[in-house]
Amino acid sequence: MSENLFTESDLKTIREEGLTVEELSSQLEILHSETIPLKLDRPCSIGDGIIVIPDSDREALISTHNRVAAKGKMTKFVPASGAASRMFRSWFNYYEAEGFNDTKEAEILKNEIIRFAFYDDLSDIISRDGRDIHDILRGNISEILEYILTSKGLNYAHLPKALLKFHTYPDRNRTSVEEHLVEATMYVQDDSNICRIHITVSEEHSSDVEDYISSVREYYESGYNTKFEISLSTQLSSTNTIAVDTEGKPFRDDAGRLVFRPGGHGALLKNLNTIEEDIIFVKNIDNIVPDRLKPETVLYKKILGGYLAGLQEEIFHYLRFLNENEPDEKQFSEIADFCHKKLFAVLPSDFDKFPNTRKKEFVFGMLNRPLRVCGMVKNEGEPGGGPFWVEGKDGAQSLQLVEEVQIDAKSEEQKTIWKSSTYFSPVDLVCGIRDYRGEKFDLEKYVDRDTHIVSDKSYEGKPLKVLELPGLWNGSMSEWNTVFVEVPLITFNPVKTVEDLLRDEHL
Repeated sequence: MSENLFTESDLKTIREEGLTVEELSSQLEILHSETIPLKLDRPCSIGDGIIVIPDSDREALISTHNRVAAKGKMTKFVPASGAASRMFRSWFNYYEAEGFNDTKEAEILKNEIIRFAFYDDLSDIISRDGRDIHDILRGNISEILEYILTSKGLNYAHLPKALLKFHTYPDRNRTSVEEHLVEATMYVQDDSNICRIHITVSEEHSSDVEDYISSVREYYESGYNTKFEISLSTQLSSTNTIAVDTEGKPFRDDAGRLVFRPGGHGALLKNLNTIEEDIIFVKNIDNIVPDRLKPETVLYKKILGGYLAGLQEEIFHYLRFLNENEPDEKQFSEIADFCHKKLFAVLPSDFDKFPNTRKKEFVFGMLNRPLRVCGMVKNEGEPGGGPFWVEGKDGAQSLQLVEEVQIDAKSEEQKTIWKSSTYFSPVDLVCGIRDYRGEKFDLEKYVDRDTHIVSDKSYEGKPLKVLELPGLWNGSMSEWNTVFVEVPLITFNPVKTVEDLLRDEHL
């Protein structure tokens, strides 16, 4: 595809986005071709891809976690670039509808509004307008929605989730980002009381989040005897992707400008790749609980962290041995057994017949890659991805986190396998990103580029097709060593809609 597809003005825009014509040509080819679905072999289950940690191992794993955390080798990575607009979609619909006052939803809002952590802020803003919240609740309740959703009041529908008040406390009510700061002190703080956390935010909200964190930082540092090292990054414009119209041509707005879209959470791989610490905990901004439920979450964070650190030590032992020695048959058998039992790695059926030089090269390559340990919860109907055995293009099977959109929707067999899964991924990851020599892996080298997603969206009411990069914990980590560990459902408490804040776990 040549440059003459784009005007001089387009070329300037492309350069400003940090993209190249070659990259966009590649994206357009993908948008014009059919997506290659993943081939599911079977869902993971206990003993077949999912590990259950015995109670007797907990103390040792927690001890391992604490030892590594004390050395300052851990950090927390919080994807928080999403806006809260989807949280308030139903309220927006009510706000724009006629006759909302007479609906069941309006009655529920009147009765429940005092239970939201943002109630005090809402009441204060209304008071500054010389009005009383109770008077409005007795009158036109759509005005309450206006004060919550728009710039007339809290402007919540246009803020990032990081800055929404989630939970109520006697001294101060906390936003989700404050809860993540508190939680981080409980499992990534080192023996110098330094707590490291990296938060990804959108460009438009970057300064607001930074200012808010600056305003509360001292409060939490003194209250939790810690010193935060907080870094923020934005999703790079160079990870944006071009959109196409119904005719497959580059989509343009009414002014004739090319329309680019964020590349999905897979674009955050570049952000993750900048982290310097050895071990990274990944947890979404909206999956957080108040203090009364944090102990269970922290317990399993430490179990996962300790399991990863212990597994790393075993992997590094074998890699150093392979680097310095020529193993015999018995030693190869031991290493292969470790790969099979601890990493659920599937070796070629004729591995035993490989010459020793090829065996060594194969197992070294299998072991020497990034490692992730992922918490898995029982599937109780939450939307999202799950753990599966997936068959690659070469026929080899591997453990993968899979979203439903990645499978062949026309295949009844694949849909049956998908529906038979009994586990769900809450995006509860611990990642080891350094090799046995202490050098950082280049995470870009372990992506399955074929796992992009083409989806139908709209722009100002017009249909378009957009390209999403391989998901951060899906295709972007496809070539990592992956271990799934069962964790209790109580560790997963996301807030996808504003009504979720009324669940018992968030009150």
